[in-house]
Amino acid sequence: MSSQNSSPKIILVTGGSRGLGRNTAISAARSGFDVVITYHSNKDAAAEVVSEIEGLGRNAVAARLDTTDVGTFDAFAASLRSELGRLGNENIHALVNNAGIGLDAPFETTSEELFDHLVNIHFKGVFFLTQKLLPIIADGGRIVNLSSGLARVAMPGFAVYGALKGAVEVLTRYLAKELGERKIAVNVVAPGGIETDFGGGALRDIPEVNTFIASQTALGRAGVPDDIGPVIAALLSTSHRWINAQRIEVSGGWVL
Repeated sequence: MSSQNSSPKIILVTGGSRGLGRNTAISAARSGFDVVITYHSNKDAAAEVVSEIEGLGRNAVAARLDTTDVGTFDAFAASLRSELGRLGNENIHALVNNAGIGLDAPFETTSEELFDHLVNIHFKGVFFLTQKLLPIIADGGRIVNLSSGLARVAMPGFAVYGALKGAVEVLTRYLAKELGERKIAVNVVAPGGIETDFGGGALRDIPEVNTFIASQTALGRAGVPDDIGPVIAALLSTSHRWINAQRIEVSGGWVL
């Protein structure tokens, strides 16, 4: 089987069928990477991303994964190894922990069930999926975690979400420290408000919400996926190899 050095580098993007994950996968393909994306339920959307990446001349695979179900990660890792072999490699160059949901839940009314669901998606799943895939990530590879501007700026309704993204930011530094011997660089990207279907698509579809975010942003508009995906793709490249253990906010200057 080919080594990571002689074969096209492959990246894995969780939640790659829509929004920022989709844009990241396509941006990485444009940068010369082959791509594996995961999706939770929308197989057709994932197939469209694969088709678009193949149209760019890169290889792509879509695999179903529920990032809240840690018990499935062993089977996913085994399946991933098989797919990598089909793509002519033994390892992935990078893992992008993107999968997530946005829920507006006031602190006073957040249930334990909702709390646990958000923890499983935004922290527990990230922690244990990364752990499970470590043997498959190539030495000298990359991990990029996704945070949010809401880990820095408090907005009512996002107490759990923002706190968990803060946890991911701290985890990122620990991973960078512990994986340094393998020359794996680990960073976290924190988008501001982005026009996607995240959180029900409010920022994208409700003019008042969009105007509010734009008014708080130095560059005077809400973000779009094309503002984020290329940044993540750049962090996977050799040109950005010396960036490590950093929180990179990509928000256009939100709430300065």
